[in-house]
Amino acid sequence: MREKILFVSFLFFMINASAQQDPQYTQYMYNMSVVNPAYATGAQSMLDIGVLYRTQWVGAVGAPKTMTLFGHMPVNKKVELGFSLISDDIGDGAKKENNFSADFAYVLQFNNNHRLSLGLKAGLTSMQTNFNGFKFESTSTDFAFEDIDFLKPNIGVGAYYFTDDYYVGLSAPNLLNSKHIEKRSGISDYGSENIHAFFTGGYVFTLSDSFKLKPAFMSKFVKGAPVTLDLSANVLYNEKFEFGASYRFDDAVSALMNIKVTPAVRVGYAYDYTISNLGQFNSGTHEVFILFNLDLLSKGYDKSPRFF
Repeated sequence: MREKILFVSFLFFMINASAQQDPQYTQYMYNMSVVNPAYATGAQSMLDIGVLYRTQWVGAVGAPKTMTLFGHMPVNKKVELGFSLISDDIGDGAKKENNFSADFAYVLQFNNNHRLSLGLKAGLTSMQTNFNGFKFESTSTDFAFEDIDFLKPNIGVGAYYFTDDYYVGLSAPNLLNSKHIEKRSGISDYGSENIHAFFTGGYVFTLSDSFKLKPAFMSKFVKGAPVTLDLSANVLYNEKFEFGASYRFDDAVSALMNIKVTPAVRVGYAYDYTISNLGQFNSGTHEVFILFNLDLLSKGYDKSPRFF
C-alpha cells in the first residue's frame, strides 16, 4: 500500500499542471533536434541518426523511462529535414506518451560562416493512462484517475544561430496546450500541458591540437514551474574520447562520457546523482546514446557535426 501511495504522489508530481512534463535529458547537446526543430549541421550529404535511452530515478516507484529516436540531413545549403520520435513511460504503463514529429529547417547564410536556422516541427502526440489494479480507500469516483486515450496534433518552432565555434538556440517544441482531463465535478484541469520553452547554447574552445573544451547550457521555462538550468563542460581528446560533468541546479550532478568507436559511430553514457529531496527514494539516473554520422557521398568529414 505504501508503494501505491508513493506512486500516486509521484504521478501527480509528474503530470500536474504546475510540473514540468517534457522529458529531461542530461546529454541534451547530442539530442538537440528533439527539442529544437531549427537544429542544423550544414554538413551536406551527412545523414545523422541517433538513439537515446534514459531510465530516470532508478528504484523510485513508477520512475520515468524515455526513449528518443531522431535523424536529420541537409538536402541543400539552405534546407535541412529531420524527424524525432519520443516515447515516455511513467509507472510501467500507468502513463504512456508518444510523440512523432517531422522537422523543417531553413538556413540563412551570413558572413564569416555565421548561420541562422529557423525551424518548424509538426506531428502527432498520443497519450494513454491505465490505472487498473490501483486501489483507493475512498469508494467515490475520482475523475483524476480515469483512464484516457487520445491522439492530438502538435506543432513547434525554433531558432538556431551557429558558427564553427558556438551555437545559441531558442525553441518551443510544442505550442498547443492540451487538457488531458477537463474540468468536471469541481476538478480543475488536472493533467493539462503547458508550453515549454528551451534556451540552449554551447562553445568549443580549442586548447591544443589534441584537446577541446566544450561548455554548454540548457534552460527550460514553463508556466507554473521553476526555471531549470543545466550547465555542463566536456573535454574532447583527439576527436575520439570525451569526458565531462554537468550540474542541474537544485536537482542533480552528472558524469558524462562518450567515445567515437568508428569514424561513423559515437556511443555515450551519463549518470545523474540526485541531490534534491527525491534522492532518498532513488539510486540515480542512467542515460545512454548511440549516434550514427553517415557520409552518403563520401566527402570525408573528419568530425561529428553534432556540437562540432
